[in-house]
Amino acid sequence: MAELAIAGALVASYVIGSFPTSYVVCRTVKGIDLREHGSRNLGATNLFRVLGWRFAAPVGLIDMAKGFIPTAFIGPAVSDSVLVALLCGVAAVLGHMFSPWVGFRGGKGVATGAGIFVALAPLAVLAAFALWAVLVFLTGYVSLGSIVGAAVLPFLTLWLYPGQPTVLWMEVALAAMIIWMHRANVGRLLKGTENRFGKRAPQTGGES
Repeated sequence: MAELAIAGALVASYVIGSFPTSYVVCRTVKGIDLREHGSRNLGATNLFRVLGWRFAAPVGLIDMAKGFIPTAFIGPAVSDSVLVALLCGVAAVLGHMFSPWVGFRGGKGVATGAGIFVALAPLAVLAAFALWAVLVFLTGYVSLGSIVGAAVLPFLTLWLYPGQPTVLWMEVALAAMIIWMHRANVGRLLKGTENRFGKRAPQTGGES
């Protein structure tokens, strides 16, 4: 029965993560498919380009909650294991990245992934977010901030939460997945063709 409960929690977490927040908001507000505009990515950054901060900010918070709720509540409801809580969070990230409601497309998992570790290592996430904000402010590249923030989060956790090896290694795996999802952005950064933050609705390119 415990295994069945855990399986149900993982499925529920995936479903929560799969809700295509930015797609629904864009359809409702403007009647357009976000996958056909801006960077064609279903993340809050692209929604900002198309609709602005008024909609992108709450969508980003909702996407973060999609990772936080499974980790903080759904996993612990079925098991005392931190690993189960983490796996529920990862299931939500996978749902966000590969949503069945929009052709198994989605965002790149940065906000939803951050939600996992807000539940488990909040100070590390706060420090990584501060670094993200500084990089975006200095360079204008959300993708660069996201990649660096994901890469340094495990090191921040090792420093601030040394007694949580399970969280640390899950962060390493999730960081690798997020960086992989940004591989096209890395290519554009190297070529100098990546879009800078603040540009609204360009037709190609993208960040996160």
